[in-house]
Amino acid sequence: TGVIRALNQDSRIEYAEPNYIVSALLQPNDPYFSQLWGMHNTGQTGGTSDADIDAPEAWDIHTHTNLVIGVIDTGIDYTHKDLADTMWLNPGEIANNGIDDDGNGFIDDVYGWNFVNNDNNPFDDHGHGTHVAGTIGAKGDNGVGVAGVNWTTKVAALKFLSSGSSGTTAGAIAAVGYAN
Repeated sequence: TGVIRALNQDSRIEYAEPNYIVSALLQPNDPYFSQLWGMHNTGQTGGTSDADIDAPEAWDIHTHTNLVIGVIDTGIDYTHKDLADTMWLNPGEIANNGIDDDGNGFIDDVYGWNFVNNDNNPFDDHGHGTHVAGTIGAKGDNGVGVAGVNWTTKVAALKFLSSGSSGTTAGAIAAVGYAN
């Protein structure tokens, strides 16, 4: 903020920062978080307590990033309430204008690409890709659904598996090429 900036410019002050609220083992307020034993295992499903990725311990250190992660799978439900805000939007494309605005060979690839149907709609018609995207980057601490490992990452939908959960190696390779 401007106050912090002004205080840091004052030669009488060594360093100023906001009075942050900190907590031990940050846990999001998402209603289904308690079911995510892989994130934080308390033995809630009869499993081994603490056999997890220690997500709350990691979230105490860091919950935000500007990374874009390509999910090469069955697509992503980009309208999902926990994913809509974390979907990657191609900054070089203008949606629905029928033009390859960014010159990458894909027309109107706003959310990514569907390598099954070779079109710009990588919507998940199976569910697995949405699940994977949610594990990676569902918006956390928003009081909705679940929390992903990273709450602010952006996920790009790269669909190469059909609704029947099959796809070609060529489709997978094309998806990796798109991501690169």
